[in-house]
Amino acid sequence: MNARGALGRYGEDLAVRLLAESGMSVLERNWRCRAGEIDIVAMDGDALVVCEVKTRRAGAFEHPMAAVTPVKAERLRRLAGIWLDRHGGPPPGGVRIDLVGVVLPRRGAPVAEHARGVA
Repeated sequence: MNARGALGRYGEDLAVRLLAESGMSVLERNWRCRAGEIDIVAMDGDALVVCEVKTRRAGAFEHPMAAVTPVKAERLRRLAGIWLDRHGGPPPGGVRIDLVGVVLPRRGAPVAEHARGVA
């Protein structure tokens, strides 16, 4: 694994911990199909959550919370639909797309933000 992959994996590990601590149940990580990848699939009560994770080092050009562009949001919606088709359809609580942004400062603890319903 290269440095970028290790950074992303570290951010996903932090995101999983953050989601679990908020009461969510993580169903899958790095779910892949021909159309792309979902970083985390989780349940929040009776709602399915498709979660994108973006990790950046402090001082990076773009804050991770700005990373979900309209194109990326559409791709996540499409991937959520494929996941639902393969796993029995939508749950009673519907589907939500969330983002976890992780910033790694030069010193100190990482900062993780969870934005619900970003797309």
